[in-house]
Amino acid sequence: MTENTPDEVAVGIDIGGTGIKGAIVNVTTGELLTERKKLPTPEGGKPDDIAATVAELVDALGEIPAHASVGICFPAVVRHGVTMSAANVSKKWIGFEAEKLFEKTLSRDITFVNDADAAGFGEVRYGAAKGKGGLIIVTTLGTGIGSALIYNGVLIPNAELGHLEIDGVDYETKAAYSAKEREALSWKKWAERLQKYYTTLERLFSPDLFLVGGGVSKSYEEFLPLLSLDTPIIPAELRNNAGILGAACLSTMKTTFLE
Repeated sequence: MTENTPDEVAVGIDIGGTGIKGAIVNVTTGELLTERKKLPTPEGGKPDDIAATVAELVDALGEIPAHASVGICFPAVVRHGVTMSAANVSKKWIGFEAEKLFEKTLSRDITFVNDADAAGFGEVRYGAAKGKGGLIIVTTLGTGIGSALIYNGVLIPNAELGHLEIDGVDYETKAAYSAKEREALSWKKWAERLQKYYTTLERLFSPDLFLVGGGVSKSYEEFLPLLSLDTPIIPAELRNNAGILGAACLSTMKTTFLE
């Protein structure tokens, strides 16, 4: 492991519906100081089972400095450490004291955040939006549409912008990448739906930048050039490391939240 000053090191854990991954991170540079480890999410996704798997993953990372903070991101609305929703995991997470569970399991202070918020913050700190100010709206196009709002480096948590109602429907059901696959839409047809979605965001928020993540962002040349917006729109860079990096960084920057 590279030598670092104590306040540069943190652990980032990204919990998903199918996999849990993590690494020790240099939060100053965004460098992974260990190999990224991944374990399958336990079937059923219950709190105690996931906590046990996270503990196993943390052990697999090797020696962690005692002072290192831990950030965990999770697919749910998170308010003051409590998960208020659940996506692709057990409904037992709804209204659950998640942060307290992980602090007890790992015997460390934990910062517990929404997964899209962590990924978005990671991109702003280390990725495609690094050095860019103003209002940045990060969207992840996948099974649904995740989102993060970041203003001058300050994260405004739990912006569930994928669930905007457009044309009378929850629009992630029409514009997420899963809709493209489900309906066998061409890039052009899918881009028409994305155009409506991003135009609506533009009208409501007047952002300075859109950042597009999710696995499909690697194919950004197929659809981003088809969009006509006043706001610049660019692809994400960090791919599978975004949540790990964002969660680790946020664990050292508790004042970056507006709550």
